[in-house]
Amino acid sequence: MDEDPIATIKKYCGDMGFKGIKLYPTYNHFYPNEAKMYPIYGLAQEMGIPLLFHTGSSVFRHARLKYGNPIFFDDVALDFPDLTIVMAHGGRGPWYEEAMTMIRLHKNVYIDCCGLPVRKLPQYFPEIDRFSRKFVFGTDWPQVVMKESIDKFSQIGLSEASRVAILGGNAAKILK
Repeated sequence: MDEDPIATIKKYCGDMGFKGIKLYPTYNHFYPNEAKMYPIYGLAQEMGIPLLFHTGSSVFRHARLKYGNPIFFDDVALDFPDLTIVMAHGGRGPWYEEAMTMIRLHKNVYIDCCGLPVRKLPQYFPEIDRFSRKFVFGTDWPQVVMKESIDKFSQIGLSEASRVAILGGNAAKILK
């Protein structure tokens, strides 16, 4: 982890204009609702920048699955109601339903569906069309070819309004 994350956030998201931060609980071995993270969340909320968190499983060595459960965002979303929380990979693997529960319960929580097989999104998230305002499309590029992924996404049977929201409308709102 960064030695001085507050200074780093101020530098990159303040001075340099970066639009958000990605945190890796599974790789840095912390639970998202740990008190030691709260100063970071407070600053992000104050600055109006979203936080993207790796959730779910990972194929990378030394990743610890226990830190990737979306249930821990319940505390964070309640304690920081104006902080935008985006769950990358939507709890990939064991926790798709937990991720869905978080977006149902909290106005400030979203799912980024990057790194998931696009054709399986309706299987993993049966209510994706209904909750399309809470999903962000991502490819996990360069691991996935963007155009192919978008083409597959356009074939999974979502409404036009949902496709527009997920393919960019929601990200535009989150990133301002």
